[in-house]
Amino acid sequence: MNIQIFGTSKSFDTKKAQRYFSERKIKFQYVDLRERQLSRGEWNSVKSAVGGWEKLFDENGKNKDLITLVKYLTPEAKEEKIFENQELLKMPIVRNGRQATVGYAPEIWQTWE
Repeated sequence: MNIQIFGTSKSFDTKKAQRYFSERKIKFQYVDLRERQLSRGEWNSVKSAVGGWEKLFDENGKNKDLITLVKYLTPEAKEEKIFENQELLKMPIVRNGRQATVGYAPEIWQTWE
């Protein structure tokens, strides 16, 4: 297993994901999205694994102005705006090779063990 957890230190679900893997003694790499954002390749891989950029978008995030702006853009422009502003992503994003989840999903992570 090659687990990567993308999130922020302020995200409660990111902390829960780290705890989940730590308790099971599963090594993981934590990537703080405030310091290093997803590359285009990582973005495309996660997007295809979860079923599209729409599943990555957190409509209940804190930046209400940017969320409102995204809602009025064309689908192509929405994806690009979200990629440029990754604070709009649901967290955590957990990758295991070509598999990925968005949010706290221990029921799926169990199948990876």
